[in-house]
Order: sequence, then C-alpha cells, then structure tokens
Amino acid sequence: MSKRKFVKIQTSIPGPKSMELLERRKKAVPKGISNNCETFVKSASGALVEDIDGNTFIDFAGAIGTLNVGHSHPRVVRALQNQSENFIHTGFNVMMYESYIQLAERLAEISPGSFEKQVAFFNSGAEAVENAVKIARKYTKRQGIISFTRGFHGRTLMTMTMTSKVKPYKYGFGPFAPEVYKAPYPYVYRRPDQLSEKEYSQFMIEQFEQFLISEVAPETIAAVVMEPIQGEGGFIVPDRNFVKRVREICTEYGILFVADEIQTGFARTGKYFAIEHFGIEPDLITISKSMGAGVPISGVIGRKEIMEVSESGELGGTYAGSPLGCQAALAVLDIIKDEGLNERAVIIGDKVNRKMHQLAQRFDQIGDIRGIGAMCAMEIVTNNTDKTPDKVAVGKIVKEANSRGLMLLSAGIFGNVIRLLMPLTITDEQLEEGLYILGESVEAVLSSELHLEVNL
Repeated sequence: MSKRKFVKIQTSIPGPKSMELLERRKKAVPKGISNNCETFVKSASGALVEDIDGNTFIDFAGAIGTLNVGHSHPRVVRALQNQSENFIHTGFNVMMYESYIQLAERLAEISPGSFEKQVAFFNSGAEAVENAVKIARKYTKRQGIISFTRGFHGRTLMTMTMTSKVKPYKYGFGPFAPEVYKAPYPYVYRRPDQLSEKEYSQFMIEQFEQFLISEVAPETIAAVVMEPIQGEGGFIVPDRNFVKRVREICTEYGILFVADEIQTGFARTGKYFAIEHFGIEPDLITISKSMGAGVPISGVIGRKEIMEVSESGELGGTYAGSPLGCQAALAVLDIIKDEGLNERAVIIGDKVNRKMHQLAQRFDQIGDIRGIGAMCAMEIVTNNTDKTPDKVAVGKIVKEANSRGLMLLSAGIFGNVIRLLMPLTITDEQLEEGLYILGESVEAVLSSELHLEVNL
C-alpha cells in the first residue's frame, strides 16, 4: 500500500492550531490529566478522526474501548437527538422514564445466567464497581473484597485500592480503603520457564487456594472481582480452568463472583460479555465504556435476589442511568445485533493477529501476542530470551504511529504493551490501512539504530 486513502497528514503533529490550544490547556487544565495525543478533535465518524488542523487519523484507540460501534454512529446520533427534543433529564429517582426499564430488560436478557436478573444504572465504570462492592457487602453481610494483581477497576478511593498499578494511579493518593486483598492472576507469557502452560495453570490455581489460607479467610469475603481479560493490565487472558476454579471456590464459600466487563463488554471479544468465553455465570457484572457509545452510563447486572437486598434510596445518583445514556445504550444494542458486531469482532481479531504474527517473525522484540476477538495486544521486550519489558520502545511506537495518522494506546503493568481497540464498525480498507501504518511504525522504531543504542 503506497498511498494513504483515509489518513491525511497536512501538518506536523501537533499542528499550529493544536499548538495554540495546548498552550491554553497548560494554563487552564492540570497536568495530572494525561493526553495520549497532542491534537484536538474537530470531527469524528466511524473509525476516522479529523483534528482542527485538517489531519485525519484512523482510530485504533476507541476512546480507551468506549467506541465499539464507532464515532457518532448515525443511529446513536438520532437516538440522542430524539431524546433531547423530548426531555434531557428528570432524574430516574424523581420521575421515571421507560428507556431505563427497556435497557434493564434487554441487558438482563442477553447477559449470561439462567436465572432472574435485575439491573441498576450509574455514570462511570468506577461507579459501577463501587456499587457492585456495596451490593455484595449488603447481600453477604461481609466486608472483604478480592481483586487481582495487574487489575484495573477505576480511580475512586475503593476502585483505586482494588487497582494494582501504583504509578500513575495510586502513588501519593493514600491511605486506601480497608478490607481489599489482591490475589495472583495468571500471566502465561511470564510463567516460570520450567512450567508448561498446563502445569502453570494448576500452579496458579494452587496459589489462589493458598491465598485464601495465608492472606484472608474466605468466610470473610463478600466478592471476588475479576476482569475476564485484564485491560489496563495488558490484555492478559487467564486460563479457562483458573477462572472456573475461582468460580467454584466462590460458590463453595458463598462469595459473589463479579465480572468486571467495563472494557471487555459489548462485542469487543466476539461475545456480548467476555466471561461467556469461560462458561461462567457471574453473580454480578459491571458494565460501562462501549455501552453508551461515548455517552456516560454504566451499570450493574445481577441475580435478582442479590440486587433486591438494597432498600429504597440506597442505590442511584443524580445522573445515574440518564435518559441520554439509556437511549444511546439501546441504540448500541440494536447496532451490535443488526450489524453483526460480535461476528465482526472475530474477523477483525483474525486479521489483526495475522499482522502481529507477521511482525513477530521479523522482530524478536515482539514477545507475546494475545487477546480474544478484537481485543488484541502485543508485548514489546528487549528480546525474547530475557523478556525485559521495553516501555521506551512502546512509547516511541505510539508516537510514531500518531505522527503517521494512527491513534494507538499502550497498556500493561510495565507500560510495554500495545493494545488495539479499534471500532468494530471499521471497514476492511480502513483496518488494512491502519495495520499497515502499525507495521510501518513498529519497523521504524524496532529497526532503528537509535533504539538499539538506548537498550545497549
């Protein structure tokens, strides 16, 4: 592919108009709020984003997994327009609206579990996790919460405590919430050399069982909160047997199993919910991100007997389950079904994996390729022998891709993973062009003498 059909880079990145706004941003907005791309958006549609300087990018970031149905999908836009013409907000706890009920019914229907369910809506992913913890504690009359190493659950006090990565998420922000324990989570690529994958799976199961002896008594635990695929942790996929054993232990001790589907849900992995790949029926599921196609909304789906334990007024919030959010989410569910986005995610994932494996054959620094469906990632190391994480290279690849018109994100506890979260509505041609630019960017960094010198 010698020519760019979709990407158009008219200026340096950032361009002059973006540079002006960057100066204003520095004065008005704290540096604690990070920016992956130093440009400012003008418009976006599908998988394409245009900045204020006239540069057009292919989006492989998707607002950190928020745009599975793409930017400004016409059906979402119409749903928002129609809703705003009628009313924008009443507060569900003040005067109810049907869209809240419709959305709850549909999510209860499509979520895993052959039991009656109820759904409560909130604003953000962190708020959904906070409320899942509240609900679990109320139901079990226990306090303890188990999350996992490398997990990410949010930036509020409770969810920050549950999150693993210290910098930038936790450093200097303590003290943290009590009664939160972090259990070991499988990481096949970094298993001990002497263990096969099967042996490692059994080893990690034994580690979890011992954790409930050495660290905390299972009888005191209200919930285990698990990302079916760790998102910020580096798109790490656990072994199926490990997940099933954790579920069995939860059932044995009356612990609620909570699937955190905030990044993995809504067709990203080829199913509505990633936990379906593991044959598990969670007690509670937390949802957000692509649920609203960019409109803030989140929720907790759960067994009816668990959800009903909270009394009137104990759950909710001023904007929780807003009319705009509910209408956007209903449109998202229609789009996933009508446009076959679960099936599309599998096709996208196959194409992405082929490209990544081609690159891995050329560059020993590509240590691991992993994911399910269109939730794909590759881990960059100095070499495949010692597997030393190479955060510097990833930073350069992300920046290089951005300069060439591709929006990328990093991830991982070591910051050395490139994760792909392109809209599932991306066309084949856009996907091909984006993967070509990804290859160019990887080659430009990993083949450069400068990069080799940095790591010597």
